[in-house]
Amino acid sequence: MHTADTEAAPPAMIRALSNADLAASLQAGWRDLTRAPLFGLFFSAVYVAGGWLLWWALTTTGQVWWTIPVTLGFPLLGPFVAVGFYEISRRLEAGKALDWPGILGVILRQKDRQIPSIAAVIVVFFLFWNFLAHMIFALFMGLQVMTNISTSYEAFLTPNGLAMIAMGTAVGAAFSAVLFSMTVVALPMLLDREVDFVTAMLTSLAVVRRNPGVMLGWGLLIAVLLFVAMIPAFLGLVLVLPLLGHASWHLYRRALG
Repeated sequence: MHTADTEAAPPAMIRALSNADLAASLQAGWRDLTRAPLFGLFFSAVYVAGGWLLWWALTTTGQVWWTIPVTLGFPLLGPFVAVGFYEISRRLEAGKALDWPGILGVILRQKDRQIPSIAAVIVVFFLFWNFLAHMIFALFMGLQVMTNISTSYEAFLTPNGLAMIAMGTAVGAAFSAVLFSMTVVALPMLLDREVDFVTAMLTSLAVVRRNPGVMLGWGLLIAVLLFVAMIPAFLGLVLVLPLLGHASWHLYRRALG
């Protein structure tokens, strides 16, 4: 069953993309952000507040080291607030009014659709990466002389420490690439159309397979912007998240006819 706000799902027509599409999507994302700044900034502020809470919970345990893989994996949770950005852009694109009850109502209704299913996939990825981060640490650093790595950072400059960083970075990049490929189009598609989450993920993978270079560039741009935005206590995410969220909607519209 679908609502008036959601299109029925015709067969997806996957288009070839270029770097010009990325630039146009970013421009459209910035335009949406400036047209409805309070809405976008509200959703990004919720995400940033969650990051502060997560950081506080981890640091108060005294295990500061584990904040590193968790912080690197934190952007993977972005889709939980992405629906708000997509809905804002969808309404602006359609010339519909922006109002809090309407937008929040659309987000609330996603609990009865396919977004929770794909969110579960994201959570599994996140938890498995966190588990692997522990395993990689134990593999390379388990036989080291006991030291407090929260204050003795020279442990990371040993051969084992450098090997651990290299391995962790490679594994994390692989996980991020797979998850990005499965969700970059799937999440806005699930908001926009009545499809199941498996079809949406397969469509997303097909878009990446059709446009590997462009989508690789998009993924790298997202990673760089999010990393830089997280450095000042996650504060940069307040601006970067709505920009990327709105731009992702417009890239989805360009990718699928």
